[in-house]
Amino acid sequence: MYITDTIAAISTAVGEGGIGIVRISGPEAIEIVEEVFKSKKDKSLLEADSYTAHYGKIVDPRSQQVVDEVITLVMKAPKTYTTEDIVEIDCHGGSIVVQKILDVVLHMGARLADPGEFTKRAFLNGRIDLAQAEAIIDLIRSQTEVGLEVAIDQLEGGLSKKVNQIREDIISLLAHLEATIDFPEDEIEDFNPEQLADRIDGAVKKTNELLETSQRGKILREGLEVAIIGKANVGKSSLLNALLRENRAIVTEVPGTTRDVIEEVINIDGIPLKIIDTAGIRKTEDKVERIGIEKSEKFLKRADLILLVLDISQEITTEDRELMELIKSKQTVVVANKFDLNNNLDLEAIEEFLPTAPIVKTSAIENEGVNKLENVISDLIFSGDVRATNQTLITNMRHKNALDRTHQRLLDVRETFEKRLPNDFITIDLRAALEAIGEITGDTIGEDIIDQIFADFCLGK
Repeated sequence: MYITDTIAAISTAVGEGGIGIVRISGPEAIEIVEEVFKSKKDKSLLEADSYTAHYGKIVDPRSQQVVDEVITLVMKAPKTYTTEDIVEIDCHGGSIVVQKILDVVLHMGARLADPGEFTKRAFLNGRIDLAQAEAIIDLIRSQTEVGLEVAIDQLEGGLSKKVNQIREDIISLLAHLEATIDFPEDEIEDFNPEQLADRIDGAVKKTNELLETSQRGKILREGLEVAIIGKANVGKSSLLNALLRENRAIVTEVPGTTRDVIEEVINIDGIPLKIIDTAGIRKTEDKVERIGIEKSEKFLKRADLILLVLDISQEITTEDRELMELIKSKQTVVVANKFDLNNNLDLEAIEEFLPTAPIVKTSAIENEGVNKLENVISDLIFSGDVRATNQTLITNMRHKNALDRTHQRLLDVRETFEKRLPNDFITIDLRAALEAIGEITGDTIGEDIIDQIFADFCLGK
């Protein structure tokens, strides 16, 4: 498609910084900047080579005042991010000066870009597909190195390649079957039943293999919520500090010190874990502490993993049993804390009540047993799956939903084939599978969905 307008936006974060960047893209990008940029060497940007930098000043044509000294980067179509002419103005990083330069550019005829519109143009102009475009936002938001590696694999087309292989299998089957339907009088070589079944099963297998990565992909992209729970003064805040390797939570011997929920993110084996240190759950007349306890109970319900902290020097109490009753259906690790003290905790009774929950002994205040706890958490998350990232993963729920529908349609194709129904019925399900798989790369998707996807991007990207 041909885009006629030129867009501009600030591409650096809000606030002070070493530099700020204003990005302009479109058919008039160079002409617009040429009008406000005064080169130190009196060179024209229109005559500049692509991928060259030019030192000069931005001058507001309305007042003839110098806005800032800048470096202007000229990138000419089609070998650019959007495949259009792009100019980036690198200025000093103050929020006022960056905004002022953007204002000057907009005054000269550019339009303020919508969120994600630069990447949207890269997609619409065919430089990247939709899966690659979505990988860019995953790359920006990645919280661990493993998450970054997965996003880069998708950006480089790892997922698109596998999706297109499935799509080509479906197209090949569909084209052959439709030819036999449309031209029955021609001698078109037909598949025998075994060959057709094998090709259907091959597409089903490829789709299923991708779907099997979705759980791990979701964890890598979104992380897990881990709630540290326990009665007051068992060492929950000390455990949080030990996991974070810093003194984030206040630790005292006074029960009820943690009045509110504390959230922090840690990285275990490439998985971002949102650790939630909850207020000790107990009966209290203190209104402030009670609010914190109510929040703790809400987080408890939504958490993906529970760390139940018990004081190994104390016997199991009624409060402990009530907590174990609350979490018996949740994935749990029991942390027997303060193991440097005398052991008065009935571990066998805990194993009987929570038979699937591993028990890890720690002394959080002394930072002992914490590494073992991290290893146990990692084993629970991966459940024996390979930790290596040298495979393409489904990390996006939209992709998973499209694959689910593709997989189901292919299963319908196999069932229709096994019932020996006419080829017309098989082609109906094949077309539906083709429609679903094409949604991932953007080959078969509505404009409203495309707009919704790019609306989640930040401005200037």
